[in-house]
Order: sequence, then C-alpha cells, then structure tokens
Amino acid sequence: MMRTNPKLAAALIVRNEARCIRRCLESVAPWVDRMVVLDTGSTDDTIAIARSIGAEVHQLAWPDSFSIARNHALTLADADWNLILDGDEWIMSGGELLREWCAGPARLGRTCIHNEADGATTAARSWITRLIPRGARFEGRVHEQVVSPLPRVRIELHIGHDGYRDAQIAGKRDRNQPLLLGDLADRPDDPYLLYQLGKDAEMRGDPAAACGYYAEALTLTAAEASWRHELVIGAIQLLARTGRLSDALAIAEAEFNNWPESPDFFFVMGDLLLEHAIADPTSAIDQWLPLASGAWERCLEIGERPTLEGSVAGRGSHLAQRNLDAIRSQLALLAA
Repeated sequence: MMRTNPKLAAALIVRNEARCIRRCLESVAPWVDRMVVLDTGSTDDTIAIARSIGAEVHQLAWPDSFSIARNHALTLADADWNLILDGDEWIMSGGELLREWCAGPARLGRTCIHNEADGATTAARSWITRLIPRGARFEGRVHEQVVSPLPRVRIELHIGHDGYRDAQIAGKRDRNQPLLLGDLADRPDDPYLLYQLGKDAEMRGDPAAACGYYAEALTLTAAEASWRHELVIGAIQLLARTGRLSDALAIAEAEFNNWPESPDFFFVMGDLLLEHAIADPTSAIDQWLPLASGAWERCLEIGERPTLEGSVAGRGSHLAQRNLDAIRSQLALLAA
C-alpha cells in the first residue's frame, strides 16, 4: 500500500558529468523530495557541483554493471517513488505531473526521452521506464531494464538527452560491447540484446556487424515488442546507407503491412526509394522518384506519431515536406 504522502527521489548514477550535472539537477530539484547521486569514479568536478545544488552524493567503485549501480542508488534513496535520470539528461516538461502520479496506484512510468545527435535537425524519441515505485529493481549489465510485474503506463514527462552527440559518445565507444556480450552469454538469443549489440556496432563504425545483429534481432523479436518499430527503421536505414538496397527493400516490403500509421516507416521508405533512383537512373523518373514522393506524401497524411518508439519529430510534418518539395522540384526540372 502506498503512503498517504509518498516521497519521491531522483536517483542518478554518474561519472565525469561536470559538463551537464548542474543542468540535470536544477531541472529536477523543484519536483522531488531528494536528489541522490551515486558517483562511480569521477575525476572532474561532478561531485562538488552536485553537492552545491543540494544533492546527496555517495560513491561506489564501478561494478561493471549498470543494474548493480542503479539498484544501489535505489537502496540509498529509500523512497516510495524514484525518478531515474542520467547526468546528461534533464527534464524538459511535465515535472508538475510527478506529484499526482506518485499519489496514484503502483505502476511503472514510461517517460519520453528526446535523444539529440550531431547533424540532426530534430530528436529521436524513446519511451523508457524511468518512474518506478519502491521495490522495483533493474537487471542487465548495460541497457538495463526494470524487472517488475507492474503495468507500464506512459506519463507525459519529457526528458532531454544529449549523450549521443559525438563529443560525448567518444568516451563511451568501447564501453558497452563487452557488457552486452556478457549479458548475451547469460541469455543467448535474447532479441533485445541483439538489437542493442547492433546499435552499438553501428555506433562504433562496424556496419557489417550491425547489419548481422539487426538481422538476428528481427528474426527473434516479437511483433508486439516495444523496440521493434525502432529496430525495423534502423535496419532499413543502415542497409540503405551501406548500399545493400535490395536487402533494405526486402525488409521494407516484409514490414509494410505492420506500420500503416508510422510516418517514420514511410519516411525511410522514401529515402530508400530515392537511393534506388540514384542507383538506377534509367527507371528513376518513371518508377523510383514517384514512389519516393508517394512515401513522403503518406508521411504527411499520417502526421506526427510521437508515441511510436524511436519516432523522430518532423517525419510526419516538416522533414517529409522538405523532401517532397525537393523531389518535386527535381521532377519538374527533368520534365522541362
């Protein structure tokens, strides 16, 4: 039974986040009772900055497992509810919803993470379990997941994340692979781990390995899995980018009926068809370019779908319109 006046803590694990820890803690401080920071070996001013903003800072030698560190932070927080954050994240909006949520029944809160990246004009969105009641715990060495029988319900809490920018990701490039492989040894053929290994290989600049992992993950991932949408989109994009256009088109055709209301699916379909036009110019005007136009038109018909896992803001609006305008201009020039 939840308490009449439940306590809410922000629980963070951090290391060398002096660049951004102030932004994170200042964004969350108005909405929580405590801020508990578990530092795993900072050599910069992270600890001093966190304490100056009012956080309780504890230290733990890095245990080679994010779930061990997360669970230790939860134990230290000793709160009825915990908001899980990283140092390179911050609350964008929705903090005012937290108190009402915590006064309700026990469930897991899935928040919207807006992942920024260099060179992108928008952010990719992921719905991740970050608001959890007392007793819920994490498992997994990396890309850890909450283990609980409680239902997972979305809360309109929007969190920014800039840890995927090039300057930040450089220091993490070789960190995740051995942790993921360790988890895969414990849970062979786990589709989520295969998917994350694919993303990690892509990040490390190994597209061949990434394509292999994505292919395995697609075979094993259930249709209702929350990450399948993002997996399908990522696999098509990577195959197209590496010149494997036929393989990308095969996945797109196999998945076509599964995503009739996904602007992201039709957006990458348009990109793929444009690549076919470049590779096959003799059929570009009569086949590939009109098909690409049709895909982006479908994006605009669907509109934005921010609830889709891995959706990118703009693919159902201005990004699709930009591509459509460009291709229409090109077709008009070719027809003149």
